[in-house]
Amino acid sequence: MPRKAKHPCHHPDCPNLTEERFCEEHKREEARHYEKYVRDPRTRKRYGRAWKRIRDTYVKTHPFCELCYERGVMVAVEEVHHKLPLSEGGTHDRDNLISLCRSCHAKIHAKRGDRWH
Repeated sequence: MPRKAKHPCHHPDCPNLTEERFCEEHKREEARHYEKYVRDPRTRKRYGRAWKRIRDTYVKTHPFCELCYERGVMVAVEEVHHKLPLSEGGTHDRDNLISLCRSCHAKIHAKRGDRWH
């Protein structure tokens, strides 16, 4: 399948060509900026080091997207989703988690209407 033509990085005065919005150098910089200044501080508290450990152990036992797997398609997990969001009283308990690919994760949030996905 043909790829899209590369375009300049969106970071001001960066001449690097990329297929994404930012080049590799500025992608990390923009992620740090987002975490520090844009992302809600309450979210950072909910998704700290403990969440990373919980997520990693869940992915070891559920390595494929659970929704795709039900349809007979094996897609590697990219996101661990809370069935009941933390903001609505959900917890990090294993029975509240589901392994998803990015596509299924985006579909869930699009149906809920609570994200820009």
